[in-house]
Amino acid sequence: MGYPLSLTGVQLDALREVGNIGAGNAATALSQMLNMRVEMSVPEVQMLPISRVAATVGGADTYVAGIYLQITGSAPGSILFLLPLADARRLVRALLKENLRDDSICFGELGCSALVELGNIMTGSFLNALGMFTSLKYIPTVPSLCLDMVGAILGSVLHSHGVDSDTVFFIKTDFRYQGDCGVGYLFFLPEAEALVEILNSLGVFK
Repeated sequence: MGYPLSLTGVQLDALREVGNIGAGNAATALSQMLNMRVEMSVPEVQMLPISRVAATVGGADTYVAGIYLQITGSAPGSILFLLPLADARRLVRALLKENLRDDSICFGELGCSALVELGNIMTGSFLNALGMFTSLKYIPTVPSLCLDMVGAILGSVLHSHGVDSDTVFFIKTDFRYQGDCGVGYLFFLPEAEALVEILNSLGVFK
């Protein structure tokens, strides 16, 4: 079961504000994590069909760091945070002050832990903003990390984890820090009735 892609302007504005606040919270937390100033752009927020997710990130064969977690509570679903591998390397270098080969897809135990913490920050910032706006309770599970192609990660998330949604809430944000830049893609996959519950709580569901 899905839900309409054609949200009203008021609904999209409300969701964009959630994205804006979430990005601001994430920038503050990342600044503390990296011990340097981090700036985030105004995020791009929209609803997307699952079929367009891979193309949005660069194609099914694009290598990314993927952080996945499930959400229980008032509006259950799943969150998938994707970071292009080159951006992930730069962030791990900044965090650990260690060099990684530009073609490496191995980040080591500390590097993987840093990426999971980054995913925690990004997803937590979004969920906190969503909870503040909706007064709903969102309980995240422990996140899992995968370094692979987008197509493989999506296949695992949609099939192995039993995600049956055909539409996602998509947030894209660019960030800058100490002369470097990157882009993060956050996909929130609410269960069938969860988006209706969220929009009802925002007071903009029709």
